[in-house]
Amino acid sequence: MTVPHRFDEITETLARQSIELPSWAFGNSGTRFKVFGTPGTPRDTHEKIADAAKVHEMTGLAPTVALHIPWDDVEDFTELKAHAENLGVELGTINANTFQDEDYKFGSLTHSDPAIRRKAIDHHFRCIDIMHATGSTDLKIWLADGTNYPGQDSLRARQDRLAASLAEIYERLDAHQRLVLEYKFFEPAFYHTDVPDWGTSYAQVSALGDRALTCLDTGHHAPGTNIEFIVMQLMRLGKLGSFDFNSRFYADDDLIVGAADPFQLFRILYEVIANGGLGEDSPVRFMLDQCHNIEEKIPGQIRSVLNVQEMTARALLVDRAALDRAQAEHDVLGANEVLMDAFQTDVRPALARWRASRGLPEEPMRAYAESGHQRYLAEQRVGGAQAGWG
Repeated sequence: MTVPHRFDEITETLARQSIELPSWAFGNSGTRFKVFGTPGTPRDTHEKIADAAKVHEMTGLAPTVALHIPWDDVEDFTELKAHAENLGVELGTINANTFQDEDYKFGSLTHSDPAIRRKAIDHHFRCIDIMHATGSTDLKIWLADGTNYPGQDSLRARQDRLAASLAEIYERLDAHQRLVLEYKFFEPAFYHTDVPDWGTSYAQVSALGDRALTCLDTGHHAPGTNIEFIVMQLMRLGKLGSFDFNSRFYADDDLIVGAADPFQLFRILYEVIANGGLGEDSPVRFMLDQCHNIEEKIPGQIRSVLNVQEMTARALLVDRAALDRAQAEHDVLGANEVLMDAFQTDVRPALARWRASRGLPEEPMRAYAESGHQRYLAEQRVGGAQAGWG
């Protein structure tokens, strides 16, 4: 494979790629045992957005920032929108949070108490109001709802209550706004989770309408799950709305995407590309959902978006004609070799030259390290409470 020649053929598609950053990735995080602080950590939402804007400045890949409510609550979201735009980014997905309130101990949108369901629905209504102020088009819902013991609650009744709650929220959206329902097979509920898999999410959003879709978090699956098959199936059904990219070794580790299994990330992105996910009118949106527990936040996000870009480039270099021939001829090893040739191609030099041609640093990680910006933040952000999990 002649990489420089082939690389020139994929730059137009690469230029369309954008990866939304999560505001919470710039705050302190950790495990259930300890949350570690780091010098220069943002103290409010404005500083989180400034850090996200620095990632976009270095990579050209991250033009939007997702917010988490109430973690990113501010008095004036119109002013926050202007603040982001002044820094060269925009506000993106609004993420609802119904997993840190005492009332939601036994569920939120699925709770048996109508008053608590009303509270949870009203929280989503407020998120939609925030979407109007920020210009966001996506409301993302992830629920911690579930049970820990057999017999604790009616599994059927919880699904019915969820369907009714989601229908009320969906009805509140404007015609240009979407509801994106995430799933997670366990934690914090251990016997059953109310939205544990893509099938449950698909069933719920399919009942709502065309603007209700599924969000696939790459860390939210049982070990050994073929995630790229799920990607294909949801795209085939027209119901893949977005990705939450991260990496996991054992459970929902929220590590830098591609850190645990770069080949899996390549396979996922190949299916995205093969099914039109990088087309100009694609409904699929990329976002990171990561927590940097021990590493610095801005470099962690830079590394993450670069990993996605690199594997996207490799996936775009798959020789589709050769792959089609091998598959048609049932050439098992030949077909696999076509994929492996693309995966093993070192695209980093070509990507560096392409970045330079666009006025970006050839090596964003090195450029950021040499800029002194991390030291500047540590010196400037003194006093106040560092942002964290809210």
